[in-house]
Amino acid sequence: MKRYDVIVLGGGAGGLTVASGASSLGAKVALVEKEPKLGGDCLHVGCVPSKAFIQAAKEVYTANKNAEALGLMVSGQVNLKQVNQRVKEAIDTIQKHDSDERFLEMGVDVYKGLGQFTSKHTVLVNGEEIYGKRIVISTGSRPFVPPIEGLSEAGYWTNETIFNQESLPKELLVIGGGPIGLELSQSMSRLGSNVTVVEKSEHLLATEDQSVQKASLNFLEEELNIYVDAEVVKVELTSNNKKMVTISSNKKRLQIEVDEILMAVGRRPNSDQLQLEASGVIKDKRGYIPTNEKLQTNVSHIYAIGDINGEFPFTHVAGEEGKVVVQNAILGLPKKMNYEQIPWIIYTDPEIFHIGLTEKEAKDNGIDVLIYEVPLNEVDRFIADHESKGLVKIITEKSGKIIGAHAVGKGAGDWMQTVILAMKNGNKIGDLSQMIFPYPNHAAALQRTADVYWREKLFSGVIPKITKKYIAWFR
Repeated sequence: MKRYDVIVLGGGAGGLTVASGASSLGAKVALVEKEPKLGGDCLHVGCVPSKAFIQAAKEVYTANKNAEALGLMVSGQVNLKQVNQRVKEAIDTIQKHDSDERFLEMGVDVYKGLGQFTSKHTVLVNGEEIYGKRIVISTGSRPFVPPIEGLSEAGYWTNETIFNQESLPKELLVIGGGPIGLELSQSMSRLGSNVTVVEKSEHLLATEDQSVQKASLNFLEEELNIYVDAEVVKVELTSNNKKMVTISSNKKRLQIEVDEILMAVGRRPNSDQLQLEASGVIKDKRGYIPTNEKLQTNVSHIYAIGDINGEFPFTHVAGEEGKVVVQNAILGLPKKMNYEQIPWIIYTDPEIFHIGLTEKEAKDNGIDVLIYEVPLNEVDRFIADHESKGLVKIITEKSGKIIGAHAVGKGAGDWMQTVILAMKNGNKIGDLSQMIFPYPNHAAALQRTADVYWREKLFSGVIPKITKKYIAWFR
């Protein structure tokens, strides 16, 4: 039986971080991946392909919009096969960084196949049992498909299959209005489909600050047909090979005919095939594996990172968790994972940026807050770009310490990055105002919002009274 310092189950973002980090520190590492290629969902069916897909759709949309503004009428249908070929090219380019060869050169033993526990320290892969002093579970998640009458018979797409399609549906139904559902819905609409979104919850973008939520929904409703507090209850194939969908909405039932259905109602953890009972690791009712601050499961030498632990389903979080595990499991450092300042981006157009508390969350926690909000139509670069939809909102304590920052706007995920560092370092909003931002750039939206703090500080209260007396005396 081969013995390893670390066995990593899953070759996605978190698992690759652990494997490369542990190996570089001299640990003997086994990396087990059930798919033919390393990289995980993010590379093959998630982050990378969806962003390439979104960019292609945006280019089509922008070209049509600009042409119409100049009096040029554009006609013709988008070739979905060519769009997805472009997606594949992006995947193939990035795959080189996550190749088997790269990890083999690091000294990592790569096993291809499903890894299953046989004890607290052993894993079975393709009939071979291997031993790990430490084991890291990073097997990710997969699309959740609820039991809807007739859905399986009628057929559907998920994020795992949409990037292999060749024909653009004229009518598309998207079940689920979360980030994945909205990103792909908007993209399909821009490529030429008439898209209807059905969301079971009462609100879309429920985790976002209310100002951003309201603005974003206004923009999305310009491009999508949206039903909230609604549910698909039945799907039937029609005689012309279309899909008749029955929707329950506001205690009423309506039917729409579509060409295809995209399922985007959420994810389920890939813990059910690991034979966890042999390891003693406990999972919750939903299948997630709970961990402590050091990312240990209830079995101290077994760790769980990424989607599988149910914290934040983001690639950048899985990567950070991987770093924490390397420090704990390999170096023996008492490193803890901190989830208080996790940023995320929803890649609709315009983009949504989120870090820290929303205004409602802060007030619900009894925090006395100050709110600084600026619309992008007051920022010169966005005006010049004719892309002034959106806003920036910064939430602070009375002291000026930033506890939340939110934005919706063109490229918000890029130009809001400065506030992440500011929050990490405990900076106040006034510190952002004292930075020099080259004119005219998009990040000036952040500066403009911070300037509101100083205007209120300098031009209200006792300071204006003092300066008026001083100027009068100086004269």
